[in-house]
Amino acid sequence: MVRGNRHGSAYPSGAIRPARGVGAAVIAPAADTAATNAHPAGIGTQVAPGAHAVLPLDRAGRHRRGERPRVPEDIAPLDPPPCSPGLNPMESLWEYLRANKLSAVIRDTYDAIVDACVGAWHFLIGDPHR
Repeated sequence: MVRGNRHGSAYPSGAIRPARGVGAAVIAPAADTAATNAHPAGIGTQVAPGAHAVLPLDRAGRHRRGERPRVPEDIAPLDPPPCSPGLNPMESLWEYLRANKLSAVIRDTYDAIVDACVGAWHFLIGDPHR
């Protein structure tokens, strides 16, 4: 597949609750501490009153102990075992979106990349049965 390297990258993070048809996503220009902390804050806006969410951390460098994201009180971080992306249901959704909504097109600008990510996210949230 053709690959273009004329622009930056976008780093999406997200979480969904299909039973309620809600989700929260952050699309950042870098996978840094600010983006890492924005993700659980966004999730916290979608947790139902009285409910509790679990946030699997994928062992990325920014998720290691001592550098963990700040999370709201109604979210519990979870450390899955190493090399176990199958334990994080979002991984299969990201794989689906990359294969079906975010690949095979070269986008000319960073804004076009972000727009494609936003469109893919809305497609996913719009079909909770997926």
